[in-house]
Amino acid sequence: MEHAVTHYSGGPPGSPPPGPPGPGYGWNGGWAPLPDAPKPGVVPLRPLGLGDILSGTFSAFGRYWKPLLGTAVVAYGTALLVACGAMAVAYALCTAEFDVIERSIRANDSEPPTAALVTVAVTFGVAALFGVLCLMAAAALTQAASPAVLQEAVLGRPVTFRQVWGRAVRRFPAVLGALAVPWLLSLLVGTLLSAGYVALMITIAENGGGGGTGVWAAVGLGLGLLLAPVVVWLWVLFSLAPAVAVFESAGPVRALRRSARLVKGSWWRVFGITLLLWLMATMASWLIQMPFNLLGMFSMIPGMDVDHTDDAAAAVQTMLSVGGYVLISLLGTFLSQILVTYFPQLTTGLLYVDQRIRREGLAPALIEAARVPPQPRY
Repeated sequence: MEHAVTHYSGGPPGSPPPGPPGPGYGWNGGWAPLPDAPKPGVVPLRPLGLGDILSGTFSAFGRYWKPLLGTAVVAYGTALLVACGAMAVAYALCTAEFDVIERSIRANDSEPPTAALVTVAVTFGVAALFGVLCLMAAAALTQAASPAVLQEAVLGRPVTFRQVWGRAVRRFPAVLGALAVPWLLSLLVGTLLSAGYVALMITIAENGGGGGTGVWAAVGLGLGLLLAPVVVWLWVLFSLAPAVAVFESAGPVRALRRSARLVKGSWWRVFGITLLLWLMATMASWLIQMPFNLLGMFSMIPGMDVDHTDDAAAAVQTMLSVGGYVLISLLGTFLSQILVTYFPQLTTGLLYVDQRIRREGLAPALIEAARVPPQPRY
């Protein structure tokens, strides 16, 4: 895939300068559409309209679903296994505390074992945080896989799981660094809004909204509401950073700056197209997950028709029913999550290509690259 990286790079070697526009551009900088623009891959090599980006997103997923799905299975599967392992370790470390809590419950002690409860809460809190970090790492890996696929999809070339995985792993640190800024901003706003809302509800329930807690709740909610539009603006501004990190082999800081330059002047267009694809993917995800949830509910029906006089048999049947429901629901959640994960990412990658075609006249370089036979790298 080195040929694709060369032609997509943002630096001087092998990439068209952003100055003189390429064929098809008008003297005023606007685009004069080429009726015969070549389409070697999933999109025509000219500035893309909404229909081009929508069809290109679905076409890329349809043609390259195997490496995309394989990357998601390995990334999220590994993250889930590691997260479950962390929870198992936390449970093993808190065995003594669980015994203390159980004895306290059986003895009906009025004073709960505070030390044991704190130890359990802290241990499982750390394990849960580690699990969240694992899932975030998996999300960053899939964010790196989408542009790795599009590098070849735009040129109409095949790509294997091994190639996509290798490229995604190599660019994973840069993509993770580029995603850290919008993730941290979202976490800040979400924390402020959640903490402010909870504190406000508690204050209203206790003393009708008065007191110092009410003031802090209002401050938290106010800051969250004020920062929310800023976070959305920055999120869209930096939305092309993962694609830049993969296409141009850029570091996190350079990817963020480059994304801001590419989005500047087209913020509302990038926001609208990304939001539209995200809503479509979310709706499709819900439609896929719904039959799995219904199937899981039906799997629990046999557990309701058991002889409850036999406590052991009832417990086993209940466990099997609940386990079947959980497994079926998790399968539906996993399949739906892939849609929500990949469709907006593929759209973002195509928006990156579109912005470079519009701003830097990348189309001639892409047309030339499409004519060059791919050189194997492995």
